[in-house]
Amino acid sequence: MQALRFGYVTGPVLGALWTFVIATTVAVAMSFVTGEAFRPSLLLSLAWGALLGTATLYGRRGAIGGAVVLLALGVLAYGPMQTGDVGLLAGLTGHAAVAGFAALGMILILEDCHIGALTRHEFEAAVIRFLTGFGYIFFTAIVLIPFYVMVMTSLKNQSELIQNPLDFSLDLSKGWGLLRSYEELFMQFNFGTYLLNSFVISVITVFVTLLFSVPGAYAVARLRFRGRAAFSRSILLIYMVPMIVLALPIYIAFSMTGLRNSILGIVMIYPVTTIPVSLYMLQGYFRGLPAEVEEAGLMDGLNRLQVIWKITLPLALPAMASVSLYVFMIAWNEFLLAFMLLDDPSKFTLTRGIASLNSSEIPRQHLMAGAVIATVPIMALFLGLERFMTKGLTAGSVKG
Repeated sequence: MQALRFGYVTGPVLGALWTFVIATTVAVAMSFVTGEAFRPSLLLSLAWGALLGTATLYGRRGAIGGAVVLLALGVLAYGPMQTGDVGLLAGLTGHAAVAGFAALGMILILEDCHIGALTRHEFEAAVIRFLTGFGYIFFTAIVLIPFYVMVMTSLKNQSELIQNPLDFSLDLSKGWGLLRSYEELFMQFNFGTYLLNSFVISVITVFVTLLFSVPGAYAVARLRFRGRAAFSRSILLIYMVPMIVLALPIYIAFSMTGLRNSILGIVMIYPVTTIPVSLYMLQGYFRGLPAEVEEAGLMDGLNRLQVIWKITLPLALPAMASVSLYVFMIAWNEFLLAFMLLDDPSKFTLTRGIASLNSSEIPRQHLMAGAVIATVPIMALFLGLERFMTKGLTAGSVKG
């Protein structure tokens, strides 16, 4: 460990690892975008990356010079990434990306490093910056690659998928014809109804969940009654029982009562899965609100219900907003209950409708287009309101 805390060791080691990570990432990305064969070279990545890391220890000029050398080696087919018979423009783009991102990463990772002995702080900071960069790349790839494959597949036609199912490049010459799968989903597969059903069910689920969880959470947080502590600790016990275990009893009960294959039945069962977690989230927030504010309202002549309506609920709006978003996402993405209880296509939710596309008789691009339609709205909603959700979840974490 002590030997690693020298720049001439830390630089080459981190440079070799970082260059291999970048070469692999760029190779995967270029292969998906162009449909051509890009492959990282383990030995050459480690060798040239070690030299790049050493050059970066001499400053930014060393890193830039190392990037130029990496680009030249790539063009000569001795770089960290092998391109084979790919097109000239695609090959140059790939090699430039490897050289540029490798050098930029080295500049940031080895910012405080030098040739001589490093302090423990300098060494650990460099390692942490490397791990942070690797984490960003790794988890971004996990999210983006499946989404990219899904989107690109939805924009192809049946003949293209049969000819080369691993070609995820995009032919822009087709213009609006790229969206043909989406048009057919709404015109032939009734996806507009699925979207409307999912939206209505999700909104009603949010309303019913808040209607029960807000007074329940307030009672647990503020009122004193026998069994309060046991109830508070056992709220989430329902999640210890897998939903698949309850599937058969629910199916039998809903069939006997005539609630199966109906929107009303879905609206009744969804809140059962969301109310416990909402109770758990809201009770923590209500406990964090200063009790003195409510006591002041009681001293001013308000009764308990008026205090809740005029004082507590306005203060709890951030938490209620975050819980509403969370419940909406659960209801929007729920599949098992919808698959089990709904048979009438006119009552399908979006997830149930997408499952009906998973058939050998329906082209694969329609299934991918349906998945995009289901994913994009909830992703946009979450990304747009994420800061409010985070604020709402943490606002009650500190009392006072």
